[in-house]
Amino acid sequence: MSEYTVKIQPEKVEAVNALKGDFDGVDNFIFTDYRGLTVEQITELRNKLRESGATYKVVKNRFAKIALKELDKPEVGDMLVGPTAVVISGEEAGAAAKTLFSFAKEAPVDIKGGIIGSDVFDSGQMEAYSKLPSKSELIAKLMGTMNAPVQNMVYILNAVPEKFVRTLQAVADSKSE
Repeated sequence: MSEYTVKIQPEKVEAVNALKGDFDGVDNFIFTDYRGLTVEQITELRNKLRESGATYKVVKNRFAKIALKELDKPEVGDMLVGPTAVVISGEEAGAAAKTLFSFAKEAPVDIKGGIIGSDVFDSGQMEAYSKLPSKSELIAKLMGTMNAPVQNMVYILNAVPEKFVRTLQAVADSKSE
């Protein structure tokens, strides 16, 4: 009986290396089932995701599992079943998730889950994540909160001379009558 040897095809190694190149340096992935989407819908989704700084890539599940494992990403084998496309997002995954979920209301795209940072999120958690405010919205709220006391102080300091001027005008109006 002869030994069993595995013949690794160079095309497959190149495909995994290309995926590793796409996945390297990125911490946010959202896995979707794209069954039922037309080419026009996929193109529209890609364009919308590109505006939020993300890309949409159809992947082979086995290649994606190998690439993610070699890059020391969390195990997401249960999400890589069936036709799979991955949203690869840079720093701001919330914008990509919002775009994806708003698009899912109009088109038959199914969100399987994702990796945000080093955490694995299922479909429900990804939906909750998409409803969170973005980083820029949080900064704007923080700046508004920090600015409020100073702004109120300006209004109070401005109210005293303003009231004095209105009182003088009322006295001048009453004397002219």
